[in-house]
Amino acid sequence: MDAYTIASKILTPLVSPGNFLLALVFVGLVFGDRRWGRVTSWIGGLGLLALATLPGGGAAIAALENRFPSPELPAKVDGIVVLGGSIQTGTSKARGQPTVNDNAERDLAFVTLARRYPEAKLLFTGGTGKLFRDGTTEASIARDLYVGLGLDAARLLLEDRSRNTWENGVFGQDVARPAPGETWLLVTSARHMPRAVGVFRRLNWFVMPYPVDYRTAGDIRLDLGWDLGIGARSASEAFHEWAGLLIYFLLGRTSELFPGPT
Repeated sequence: MDAYTIASKILTPLVSPGNFLLALVFVGLVFGDRRWGRVTSWIGGLGLLALATLPGGGAAIAALENRFPSPELPAKVDGIVVLGGSIQTGTSKARGQPTVNDNAERDLAFVTLARRYPEAKLLFTGGTGKLFRDGTTEASIARDLYVGLGLDAARLLLEDRSRNTWENGVFGQDVARPAPGETWLLVTSARHMPRAVGVFRRLNWFVMPYPVDYRTAGDIRLDLGWDLGIGARSASEAFHEWAGLLIYFLLGRTSELFPGPT
């Protein structure tokens, strides 16, 4: 496991906007007898209030989701690749059946496209998002899910080593071995598509983006709300992707800071 993977798994929860602001409030309460403690508490409290009422997270997600429009599908497709991130490995293992999260539109789109293009190669790329492996991978559970939904197991190519988007591309390419000139569809969440496309382009695997799993209607609304849970989640997802774009660009894993349609 490389240093980036270890750091991302440990630091991401710590710097997530909601968790970070809550930590500021906690520090402020502990050190409230000091001036800097009171200031920290106020900053954290006002930040949480902003998350609950302002549409910043949703606007940041909409900008990501609008980057790649839904494509006009071609008559022939050579392959379809879907990125992991929708499978709950721990729950699936404990309950003895595939369990998905709210990124499951990736799987629905993958199965739908597989039926539309019966001759296309089908690749699922996803190992585990956990810091320490427990023997269960998204790929193994995805196989059962897709077969249960009617796909032929013989069509499936399963990559089970990847832990992040970069490895999705690297290890997925090793398994699929796409030939020059082939048409491949890339299926992932719309907010994640810019970073995913940047990785695949960096690997000279030129795919047609097929974004799914939208969080917003596409317009950047200025409506005020009052829901800390939704606001914190939106901010966290937006932060994860925008920070990921910057870090991947600095690491050379993408050649563009904000990849878009060519």
